[in-house]
Amino acid sequence: MSDSTLLAELTPTVERLLERHLASTREWFPHELVPWSRGRDFEPGEEFDPDEFPLPDAVRSALFVNLLTEDNLPYYFDTIERAFASREVEAWSVWARRWTAEEMRHAIVIRDWLLVTRALDPIALERARMAQVASGLVPHPGSVADALVYVTLQELATQIAHRNTGRLLGDKPGSKVMAQVAGDERLHHLFYRDLSKAAFEIAPSEMMLALERQVRGFAMPGLEGIPDFETHAIRIAAAGIYDFVAHHDHILVPVVLEEWGVASIEGIDGEAEEARARTIKHIDRVGRAARRLERHRSEDAASAESADEGPTAIAV
Repeated sequence: MSDSTLLAELTPTVERLLERHLASTREWFPHELVPWSRGRDFEPGEEFDPDEFPLPDAVRSALFVNLLTEDNLPYYFDTIERAFASREVEAWSVWARRWTAEEMRHAIVIRDWLLVTRALDPIALERARMAQVASGLVPHPGSVADALVYVTLQELATQIAHRNTGRLLGDKPGSKVMAQVAGDERLHHLFYRDLSKAAFEIAPSEMMLALERQVRGFAMPGLEGIPDFETHAIRIAAAGIYDFVAHHDHILVPVVLEEWGVASIEGIDGEAEEARARTIKHIDRVGRAARRLERHRSEDAASAESADEGPTAIAV
């Protein structure tokens, strides 16, 4: 099935999901979430002092990656516009523009909070923003089916990363900011999740092939454009903000296996059947890796607790 045919077949679903989204969203204002009274002027050349807002390196990395991911919006809009927008169907274009407007608020509110609290080095942040946006590097799924699968997984991954980052901030306004952004991302995910589910009914073989490509090759959108992304990603995973456990337990299982029910989808051809088998096998491998990671963390925590208790017992 061609991309244009799939888009046309999905039109009634897009219209319904757009209406649902607009009815579900609640108006909010970035300026009302930022604790402006905590801010002060930045002097030219002033050096960043991490002690002004103490945070673990992993949380700073998460804030850095989360904001820069939101900053690359011009290129995400271009990707969404190219993949989905249609002159013949106004709902597609309305969604693309609405999604863009909502996403832009995320960068606004996170950056304002960061600058007021001085949680990140503003010079390093701005240099990274310039480098990333100037590079124009973002994922470019090769078909409508690929785009649907990718954005479904990515929106939920972003929601999880924002939510978990907020929980580790130890700052009530910052936690509210990240919770608000995460809530938006959740609604975006639901739009794409249910649109993809409809696409599986219309073009099951094409969607199954796309699913395998996107599940096995999934990477967050900042992978190629954000400076030192891999270093930040390692810290983020080590802190449990976004790792194999989150990816398997909160994305692959509930969305791919349960919501989309890929194991029981009918009407697929032989090539798609092979792709389904490889996808399920890959999810199983990720699950085993997630369980190993949990065991290692439990063992490390037990060892640390034992080490802490040792000197105390001796001292007594």
